[in-house]
Amino acid sequence: MALRVGTAYMQGMPNVNPDILKWARETAGLTPEEAVKKLQLKDAYGSTAQQRLVAMEAGGESPSRSMLAKMAKRYRRPLLTFYLKEIPKKGDQGEDFRTLPISIDRSDVGLVDAVVRDICARQILVRAGLEEADEAESLPFIGSMRRESGVAAVVASIEQTLGFEPNAFRATAHPQSSFAYLRSCAEAAGIFVLLVDNLGSWHTTINVEAFRGFALADEVAPFVAVNANDSPGAWSFTLVHELAHLWIGATGVSGGIAQQTIEKFCNDVASEFLLPEDELAMLKINESIPLSSAKEQITDFAVARNIGKTMVAYRLHREGAISFERFQKLESNFRQAYKEWKAAKKEKRMHKGGGPTYYTVRMHRAGPSLISYVERMLRNRYLSPTKAGKVLGVGAHNVHALIAKSRSKRAI
Repeated sequence: MALRVGTAYMQGMPNVNPDILKWARETAGLTPEEAVKKLQLKDAYGSTAQQRLVAMEAGGESPSRSMLAKMAKRYRRPLLTFYLKEIPKKGDQGEDFRTLPISIDRSDVGLVDAVVRDICARQILVRAGLEEADEAESLPFIGSMRRESGVAAVVASIEQTLGFEPNAFRATAHPQSSFAYLRSCAEAAGIFVLLVDNLGSWHTTINVEAFRGFALADEVAPFVAVNANDSPGAWSFTLVHELAHLWIGATGVSGGIAQQTIEKFCNDVASEFLLPEDELAMLKINESIPLSSAKEQITDFAVARNIGKTMVAYRLHREGAISFERFQKLESNFRQAYKEWKAAKKEKRMHKGGGPTYYTVRMHRAGPSLISYVERMLRNRYLSPTKAGKVLGVGAHNVHALIAKSRSKRAI
């Protein structure tokens, strides 16, 4: 969407469309009461703060410039959005959402919307840099397959393109290392892989049920984002799921239990990629086996292969070994066990102290390929520090320190 800023901007912004104020609040997932608190709006002119916000959204009160700045920050929208004549259409945001298959909270919808906008903005900067540096090349595998090609054909194409070795994936010490190996294969093929967890603070933590991953099927600078709040064992599954989206040229968000044809197809690709059918046959689990026994067997099987327990249960369901209801029970149990493990780990870290540094976390989230790209573009002046910070998801003042930290790690 092109925003033209001319003499009207220099002389003073035009009037704000009140419909956009309401739209921005609602798409951020906030009620008027919640928005008033976040905006720190005060009672004035004989009206309560909430009445004032409603009046602004109805055109009865004009928001000040400072209030618009607060709205831009709290609603996670560019300031210029509030001066558009009409509410932006979904397509104008550069987003192609697939319908989320579960009912989620409005605030989560707003977060997902903001996350996708952020990833799209970062991708635009990366592609522009590649084009300016004359490094832009179309990747032949983007959109090279169709669902009609079949799961096996897509799996084989991804394996070949990435140079993926199952034994190398399994030989690592833990699921995080297996993901790192898979990520390196994808990045070597020209795909930028991000881990995302929030929008800058724990208040904006991204719900796994609303957002597991995102694929942006650009032929020059394809992006894949994986929700870091999911269990490490699930990261690889989500990454391959999103790779399948790239291979069939489908941009969009994945979240929750897949019900749509395209989501089931990509899940089948990911599960076959990480767990071939002949290996799955080694598990002797059916509907009659007690749930506790099935959990134990699946856990041992998954841990030995650095893959997600829920994925194994999903494969058993898709192969007809267990019902969907049994799969849901297993998934719920595995999810609860992970939450308890994560809470215990956090509690232990709080008492013990320490933990990864800011730059270590940011390096892990951005990934080696994106950091290397930014370092190269900065050196050749195709990116400013401000844009480099946007690409990496850090402040401009942290860019050089992050690059230096990454460089020192590579030297070890």
